[in-house]
Amino acid sequence: MRKVLYTASTYSHIRNFHRPYLNWFRGEGWEVHVGAGGEPAGVPEADSCFSLPFAKRMTAPSNFRCARLLGHRMEEEEYDLVVTHTALAAFFTRLPLLRRRERPRVVNMVHGYLFDEGTPFVKRNILLNAERLTAPCTDLLLTMNQSDQEIARRYRLGGRLANIPGVGVAYGRIDDVPPEAGAALRREWKIPPEAFLLIYPAEFSKRKNQALLLRGLAALPKQVWLLLPGEGACLEECRALARELGVADRVRFPGQVSNIPACLRAADCAVSASHSEGLPFNIMEAMRAGLPIVATDVKGHRDLLEGGAGLLYPDGDGAAFATAVNRLLADGAERERLGRAAYAASGRYALETVLPQVTAVLRNAMPELFLPDLLPAR
Repeated sequence: MRKVLYTASTYSHIRNFHRPYLNWFRGEGWEVHVGAGGEPAGVPEADSCFSLPFAKRMTAPSNFRCARLLGHRMEEEEYDLVVTHTALAAFFTRLPLLRRRERPRVVNMVHGYLFDEGTPFVKRNILLNAERLTAPCTDLLLTMNQSDQEIARRYRLGGRLANIPGVGVAYGRIDDVPPEAGAALRREWKIPPEAFLLIYPAEFSKRKNQALLLRGLAALPKQVWLLLPGEGACLEECRALARELGVADRVRFPGQVSNIPACLRAADCAVSASHSEGLPFNIMEAMRAGLPIVATDVKGHRDLLEGGAGLLYPDGDGAAFATAVNRLLADGAERERLGRAAYAASGRYALETVLPQVTAVLRNAMPELFLPDLLPAR
């Protein structure tokens, strides 16, 4: 039986994005193993799960321990294929393979390079050189936006390159939520019916940049409110900033929310202040909910919204953000037009559309792994 190993920095990443692919592999007759940070729970599609002590800091000793553990595991299990995700796990999964003459085939799915021309020089070179170092053992590199694809091609970061429309979104959980669910949340969180509610569900971090939205909110009419579901390192800092700016009464911080579709039904407009993205789920889900969208003009957002599916504003420009929101606030017809365009564009990112495309790329790039009669003898 063929074996595949999936790795990521956290099990939540596997649970949120890759379970349909694990299920596909099992349907194809593969034995599926998963190694990630955190508790190995909630992945019934895997035959075997194990925990890895990943730490966010690239040079943390525990990450090199992960590389050793993964090296031993890959040698013992003799995987036919390794599919790795998230920059941290991707590097430390491939690192022990650099010295191997015989190794599994490797796919690196890039969910958004965290370096580009705007990244500080030192950080950019560390991350880029990590990718260049491990490129020789990357048989197939999958990117999700045009900017990352151009970076991968320019620096030859994989043997074969392909651009995919993300991993696909299961839209059923949005389609099945009635507007009444959103109205109930507004009542629960004491958001007035007349409020124009902006929503940005994301981890609180410097990269996601919720602080810009709070500053922009201070320049917007009091009719505009902001809903910020999520947790993270910058949450308390953002709470303090909201108080400092005098907008705390118009901001809701509900923490980690399981029912994001109901939150989207509660909102009038989706926003993002992120400095960098791959192909963000929060924007695709907002598109499916038919919301007008105001987002930073960065990779990932551009791929989703260029062509009339949303409004883009310069990264870091709070005044431009406020101007875009004011435009929508004043023009109901424009809001409806953008919402319809977003919904129409969302279909190309549906799971049932994307999964066959991604698996076809795998088959075409590595036919010997998917045609039993071509499998080499062990």
